[in-house]
Amino acid sequence: MLEGENVLAVNTYECLFLLDSNRYAKDPGGVSDSLPQMIQNMDGEVLASRLWNEQKLSYPIEGHKKGTYWLTYFKMDGQRMPALNRACQLNGAVLRHLVQKLDDRIAPHMVAAARGETAPEEEAAPEKTAETAAETVAKTTAEPESTSPPATSN
Repeated sequence: MLEGENVLAVNTYECLFLLDSNRYAKDPGGVSDSLPQMIQNMDGEVLASRLWNEQKLSYPIEGHKKGTYWLTYFKMDGQRMPALNRACQLNGAVLRHLVQKLDDRIAPHMVAAARGETAPEEEAAPEKTAETAAETVAKTTAEPESTSPPATSN
C-alpha cells in the first residue's frame, strides 16, 4: 500500500427492495438481474440475492397496491452508498429500498440463511455424543426436589 492511499471501508449490507409487481411479472429475470447489476456497477460484491415475498401493500405507493420484495446481501465501500441510492431512485422497477449495514458478527449467518445454507459456526460445531445426550435426559427426568417445608410433629 502506498503512503496517502485511502483505505476503503468495505461493509456488509442488507438491502430490501420493493419492486413494481407488474414489471416483475412481465420480466422476472430482467428485473431481478438489474438489482445485482446496480450493486456490481458500484464495485460491490453480491453475496446473496433472492425473492422474499409478494404481497398487497398496506397503502398505495405510486399507484401500486401490490409489491414484490427482493432481499439482497452485498459488500461494498460505504462511500459508494449515495451513488447506489441514486441508482435505485432511477431504476423504474424499484418503488422503495432500504439498506442496512450489518454487524460483522451476524453477517455470515444472515447471508447463509438467505442462501439456504447452515451458518459457518454450526458446521464446525462438534456433534453431541450419546453420553452427553443420555446425561441430559437423566437430568430432565430426575425427580425434582421437594419444595414443601418439612413436616413437624406436635
